[in-house]
Amino acid sequence: MDRSWRLLSVCAAAILLAATATSQVIEFESAGLKYQALTKDGLTIMVAPLNASVRDYTVVQVAVSNGGRNTLTLKPEDFTYLPDAGIEIPALPARTVVYSLIERASRSDVVKLVDVYEAGLYGNMQPRSTNGFDYRRQNALTDFTSTRLKAAATASAVAFVQTRLAPGQSTDGAVFYALRRKPFASGVLRVRAGGSVFEFPVVSSN
Repeated sequence: MDRSWRLLSVCAAAILLAATATSQVIEFESAGLKYQALTKDGLTIMVAPLNASVRDYTVVQVAVSNGGRNTLTLKPEDFTYLPDAGIEIPALPARTVVYSLIERASRSDVVKLVDVYEAGLYGNMQPRSTNGFDYRRQNALTDFTSTRLKAAATASAVAFVQTRLAPGQSTDGAVFYALRRKPFASGVLRVRAGGSVFEFPVVSSN
């Protein structure tokens, strides 16, 4: 199977289910990851915690498909984590994460993140993301020749970045929470997008 076929396209099944269950979270498992998908006004968002941490970050894989009529802009900070006992924690801006990884992460840290991230993506048969990880990584890696810079460029490609999605477009990436490598406690992952609020329940993995 062409490796460019990506996670976002499992959204096709989620969208069909959501069509008969408006605003209902759809849960499924694939490639060892537990996904949740929710559709509102044609916009489908999927989230799945990754089975790895990098430096101080707890990571969530995100995929977004705009099947609505309006163009919208999404950024990492729109994805927040609200533990049952605590305050709402926004995901970090992509720039903050990338600079931190370039300055502090070892090459093995970056490779580990990419390996886990790709395993989740390529273990599924899905439609191609128009603005996501493959597109960004291919562009980034053609700009550098040294191994070290390639690793940094790949880290940049992994991170979910601020994206403007027109109708019919999709994107994906990883959002990072500064939880000091701690797994999520019970709570909610909340996304504010397209004038709607998407909420995904989180069950403690402790």
